Amino acid sequence: MAIISYHASHEQFKPSELLSWVVLAENSGFEGVNSSDHFYPWSERQGESGFSFAWLGAAMQATDLPYGMVCAPGARYHPVVLAQAAATLAEMFPDRFWMALGSGEALNENVTGEPWPDKETRNQRLYESATVIKRLLHGENVSFEGTISVNNARLYTLPRRPPRIIAAAVTEKTAEWLGSWADGLITIHKPYQELKAMINAFERGGGKGKKRVLKVQLSYARSREEALSGAYDQWRTNVLSHENLGDFSQPAHFDRAAEKVTPGELEKMVHISPDPKQHIEWIRQYIDMGFENIILHNVNRQQELFIRDFGAKVLPHLKA
Repeated sequence: MAIISYHASHEQFKPSELLSWVVLAENSGFEGVNSSDHFYPWSERQGESGFSFAWLGAAMQATDLPYGMVCAPGARYHPVVLAQAAATLAEMFPDRFWMALGSGEALNENVTGEPWPDKETRNQRLYESATVIKRLLHGENVSFEGTISVNNARLYTLPRRPPRIIAAAVTEKTAEWLGSWADGLITIHKPYQELKAMINAFERGGGKGKKRVLKVQLSYARSREEALSGAYDQWRTNVLSHENLGDFSQPAHFDRAAEKVTPGELEKMVHISPDPKQHIEWIRQYIDMGFENIILHNVNRQQELFIRDFGAKVLPHLKA
């Protein structure tokens, strides 16, 4: 049976707000939390960018839930620093932390002033970084030269068991490649046949039996009009092509590119409905596809309503 997790969106909300909502989410029946990791928000309307690693320590102390996050090794987070952060969280909160690695977006990574590499180079850096992180988490002394450089690094503080390191993909090609080396896959929801093809590609590459995590983007409110307008206000920048999502470096770039996005285009990427039964139906199809962790991201700003209503009207039916 899949666990149902709450998505803590740092680009939309202050860390203090998110802290209160993960406590409420646990009390309402959510079984895990996923933390975003951003330097900039996707748009000026979202308007936040708390530091996820600082927040994770406080949130994991305040609750008993397992936590995961997606982040990108590179100039902003050298893989040695990511390994140390993951080891520290996993030592303090045994078996409650997992990390997903991605190739990154210029929006978050460009702030260091390093040249923004092409996708092929970013993928190579991702693979090399994952290898270094895993070796460090197993207590090895690591030196490495490639797209990244590591000089005689070793972690002295290690958890009893290293956290699982999975990887993020939004295309079949990337999913198949990840199947050969990652401990699991995290992706976002898309039309059924496309999502099924992603799973098949991951398994074809070697991912059969490995962890599968799905982030479901939804907008829930008391009326369809509220749900649609809330999603349009907060999330229309996130339905652009993946090429744009990876290469734009400022929130203003996303806002300009999304000026002509229509509500109809948004509904292809976000489950929008005020009806809990409709959301149950959507989520159940993902459980049936074999995802073991389904992360629910209510993209509008009505977080407390979403948490309380889903705790009372949705989550119990998914465990029946």
